Amino acid sequence: MNAWGTAAGAFVGTLALTTALRAASELRLTRMDLPFLLGTAVTVNRTRAKAIGYLMHFLNGQIFAFVYFAVFVAIDQTGWWLGALFGLAHGLFAGTALVSILLPLVHPRMGSPQTSAPRTALLEPPGFLMLNYGPSTPLVTVCAHIGYGAIVGGFTSLDA
Repeated sequence: MNAWGTAAGAFVGTLALTTALRAASELRLTRMDLPFLLGTAVTVNRTRAKAIGYLMHFLNGQIFAFVYFAVFVAIDQTGWWLGALFGLAHGLFAGTALVSILLPLVHPRMGSPQTSAPRTALLEPPGFLMLNYGPSTPLVTVCAHIGYGAIVGGFTSLDA
């Protein structure tokens, strides 16, 4: 197992995941804009939110990759297929608990079932499996995360 490979895999995997999500958005398969969601948690400026969101997304890609790495080390096994399995779990977690329950609780500009009509404009919450952003969103995001995991697992398994 190779920590440098994990770091490189995290970058390449996050690049692939981000590209897949952006392409799906442009093809109107989803309205999900993860960097925008992340960035608006820290700024109201829409342009700055996108830039900050991309930085946050790539940082999260590194963090998640090293969580994968820790599990690879703990079970003394790695590979693209195991990474893809982790990516599947990661994508399902992201689409259920992370963005439908946790994100609306901590995001200062995201609506929730508890909000009414406050003075500040709110972002639409993703909802369960992010279905509020389109019926294809669950499939697109889970597939993108499987790809991310396969890339991270593959890079991690390379000899140093």
